[in-house]
Amino acid sequence: MTPSSSTATTELAPNYTLPVVIIVAAIGLILISPWIGGVIALFGMFLMFQAGTLRLQFTDTALDIYRGENLIRRFPYQEWQNWEIFWSNIPILFYFKEVKSIHFLPIIFDPKMLRSCLEQRIPKAEPRS
Repeated sequence: MTPSSSTATTELAPNYTLPVVIIVAAIGLILISPWIGGVIALFGMFLMFQAGTLRLQFTDTALDIYRGENLIRRFPYQEWQNWEIFWSNIPILFYFKEVKSIHFLPIIFDPKMLRSCLEQRIPKAEPRS
């Protein structure tokens, strides 16, 4: 995949839907199994914390992940081979494959803006017939 022409840097807004749904589901599970419900609630709170502290920025050349003002990871588009957002009606998981690794990220940021940025900067190859 090759990135498209120059664009401005876009920072995705946080989205708390997935963490909230997980926490609400955990509350119900606590009544059935306190241990399982507790673990799932902790996972939901972890995702809530991540949504509040991580920022994804799409630049001209890479997807950058920040915690506060600190860049913690850069994923250059030139190394991307594929990407997918699973369950587009209720997006919960973002997958992308680089030359040397694959990545799965929960959707804790604006899914519509994520898709828009991906389609603009890393367009998928047209399927061959």
